[in-house]
Amino acid sequence: MDPESEIAFEFVPIIRQYRSGRVERLLPANPVPPSVDAATGVASKDVTVDPATGLWARLYLPARPADSKLPIVVYLHGGCFVAGSAADAPDHAFLNRLCASARAIAVSVEYRLAPEHPVPACYDDAWSALRWAAAGAADPWLRDRGDRDRLFVVGYSTGGNVAHNVTLRAGTSDSDSLPLPRGARVSGLALLHPYFLSGGDGETEATQAWLRAKLEELWGFVCGGRTAGLDDPRVNPVADGAPSLRRLGCGRVLVCLAEEELRPRGKAYHDGLLASGWPEEDVELLDSVGEDHEFFLREPRSAKALALMDRLVAFIAGKQ
Repeated sequence: MDPESEIAFEFVPIIRQYRSGRVERLLPANPVPPSVDAATGVASKDVTVDPATGLWARLYLPARPADSKLPIVVYLHGGCFVAGSAADAPDHAFLNRLCASARAIAVSVEYRLAPEHPVPACYDDAWSALRWAAAGAADPWLRDRGDRDRLFVVGYSTGGNVAHNVTLRAGTSDSDSLPLPRGARVSGLALLHPYFLSGGDGETEATQAWLRAKLEELWGFVCGGRTAGLDDPRVNPVADGAPSLRRLGCGRVLVCLAEEELRPRGKAYHDGLLASGWPEEDVELLDSVGEDHEFFLREPRSAKALALMDRLVAFIAGKQ
């Protein structure tokens, strides 16, 4: 069979790879340029973070910034490690709303995608972007307006997985991981419907068996086959032998759930935080019952999407 037409891997409706190595991304792309948003007045621009890897980010600055400095939000998009972009229209619109409501600067990271750049490239890019944002000196918006003492990491779906791993790295002092610059620390970690492969209550046996097999196959694909499967702590942070969640390098955690197959895994993460010794007052849970994975991007004016935004804004403001 022609290697250009023989399928080596596919995960419909997201990605297909052929024996030749050619990759076909199946999700429709809708990139938008940076701009001044007419609805919110939030300005955005694209900046290079690391010329060596091509890493870039989209920065957001609210209109009429206050005299005091603003919290900095490092945002990581979803897309199963193989799709998505900081330029995607739904994420762009979400960050315009978030920055306007929270009065925050955002750094939306264009991390490298698998399979061309297998995991851990996305984690390395997120770490580089977090350190770059924490330093603040490379861009005047961050240097002049950003408050490095109010640094937040927010991730959606697989971006939630990346956010967990980069915040865990921020709490680790081993020799191969430089600390955040000038003593910066992540104030809060917010996971929006995070992609984990841990178990949890609430899955039927048939659904669990099918889904675990498919997601394990995808995880192996994005790692280039270099993984311990569902026991890999990068994708199962509550697995036996995984680093303690108490080592997360942040002050507070917000976990948001939706009514979907990933819900029990997010709940297991929340419960694992408490079991590891996190104080209850520092761990928040928002369960958007009856809503699906991407509802807040698709229907931003719905009651539960507004409730999620309000909770995230309060989290950034330091309010329960």
